Amino acid sequence: MVKKTKYRYPGALALIELHEQYLDKFYTALTEAEKQNLTLPQTTDPAYTSPAALLYHVLECARYYMVWICQQLDLPDPGIDETPNRNEIAEKAGQYIAHLTERWRLPLINVPEDSFYQPEYEARWGTKYCIDAMLEHAVMHPLRHEYQLRKMIAMSND
Repeated sequence: MVKKTKYRYPGALALIELHEQYLDKFYTALTEAEKQNLTLPQTTDPAYTSPAALLYHVLECARYYMVWICQQLDLPDPGIDETPNRNEIAEKAGQYIAHLTERWRLPLINVPEDSFYQPEYEARWGTKYCIDAMLEHAVMHPLRHEYQLRKMIAMSND
């Protein structure tokens, strides 16, 4: 959790804290799935080829969201290290998540609220987002994958 930091826009703080919570929940669910030797479903989605691929996908996206936000707002680079590659991600995940969440806490402290709503900017997948909407998207991303993992775990235990 972000502690004792006053943000000009409290909504940013709420979304940053939620993102951190859901990254942790996703990682916990993935760890549980791996302990149960859960097999991910067959798909053409490269993010689901292995638990390491899914972990890389979620963490790389988390990095991308904040880098993108800083670029759109002409803020300095947030200093988020490159995501460890898929061969190293499992052993470095805990350390990287701690780094990622620490770096997420800093860039938006002094951004005024109106900058979160106007204008909209195009993401790499072509959809336009205001900054607030991209933060919400970032929160939902690990939550969605955690939900999917929990469903798969429950189905494998039936």
